[in-house]
Amino acid sequence: MKRLGWMLLALAFSASATAADLREAPADEVGMSAERLDRITAMAQGYVDEGKLAGVVTLVARDGAIVHFEAVGNRGANDDRPLEKDALFRIFSMTKPITAVAAMILYEEGKFQLSDPVSKFVPEFENLTVLGDDGVIRPAENEMTMQQLLSHTTGLSYGFNPADAVDQRYQAAELWSSKDLDELTEKIAAIPLKFEPGAQWHYSVAVDITGVVVERISGQTFDVFLKERIFDPLGMEDTFFNVPEDKRDRFLPNHTWDAENETLVQTGSDEEVLVGYTDTTLFSGGGGLVSTTMDYLRFCEMMRRGGELDGVRILGPKTVAYMSQDHLGGALTSGGAGERPFDTLLPGGFGFGLGFGIVTDPVAARVMGSAGEYNWGGAAGTVFWIDPVEDLIVIGMIQLLGSPWPLRAEMKTLTYQALTEIR
Repeated sequence: MKRLGWMLLALAFSASATAADLREAPADEVGMSAERLDRITAMAQGYVDEGKLAGVVTLVARDGAIVHFEAVGNRGANDDRPLEKDALFRIFSMTKPITAVAAMILYEEGKFQLSDPVSKFVPEFENLTVLGDDGVIRPAENEMTMQQLLSHTTGLSYGFNPADAVDQRYQAAELWSSKDLDELTEKIAAIPLKFEPGAQWHYSVAVDITGVVVERISGQTFDVFLKERIFDPLGMEDTFFNVPEDKRDRFLPNHTWDAENETLVQTGSDEEVLVGYTDTTLFSGGGGLVSTTMDYLRFCEMMRRGGELDGVRILGPKTVAYMSQDHLGGALTSGGAGERPFDTLLPGGFGFGLGFGIVTDPVAARVMGSAGEYNWGGAAGTVFWIDPVEDLIVIGMIQLLGSPWPLRAEMKTLTYQALTEIR
């Protein structure tokens, strides 16, 4: 009986420690100022009051303690219900770091090497071609590798530039009408590369192909792999490609900014909000996920802790450190079109790791921060960063496609000015 009592006491302490892994705490406990953190809320409220954003959720955590978590504004331009902290957002390219982690789980299991050719797992990529500057399509001289896939140095593209001959082919291929990843892969493989693999950095569909590799190696559909190996273990109950019926009332509409009329426009009718997010079978590792601020915090906190959260290890700490190092070097980001791993509002000072943008020089980035911070954002204005120097995680969530506002830079300034102790 006495032994049972000690066991129950130990379990109680264990449960308490687990619950405390992500807790709310006074800012001054972790070297931050609550008064100064309130400036983040004021900034977000200003955008709402000016009609530039419908609603904003912001979160700051340090040492695993949530010191700022606020929702301001409404659900949408046509929906005046207050925005809640548990709202569901299209995170678009914030899907990419999750996909990179999925791949590195298999890497740790010895299922591939970063030097392996992608064609080893995706035979459709065996005979790739490159469109030369002279307009001639030639066989690629080099094999595309897994490391290039994870660092956006493949020669693949997204099709954003209508004046570019390769991007025109991407647009004509109608990639996002594909029924699944296999069909998407066939379409991409038929388009010539923009350059030889490894020659430049260029943002692309490479992470979607990473999802294909995960499927081919694991034998599971990509959505199931993510759920079983990342979401369920981390307690990410609100992250998925298809929004469950009982959670659809929390899914926000998207918006665009009408610059001519200086008006925020909700895209689509209320009935169209869920289009593409209820029954998709195209599980885009580059941009298909829906999530909440708190779920994404759990993912980020796992990374900040070196691959573990609540006693569950997803990756080893050395793997996390390797992913969050710059894998490019100056040669890859200074040639060609002069492209750089980008936050369009923070030019320069960036590299790219495996699935994450890396701050290499905060001075060149022209905003406060730390060298070694890793980050990314989404097409609808969502953003996150993890600062291993200051043990910070910051997340901002909006739903505005092609946001013209310097929200990311402002969040960085307002977060770092709130530090009262630096490390």
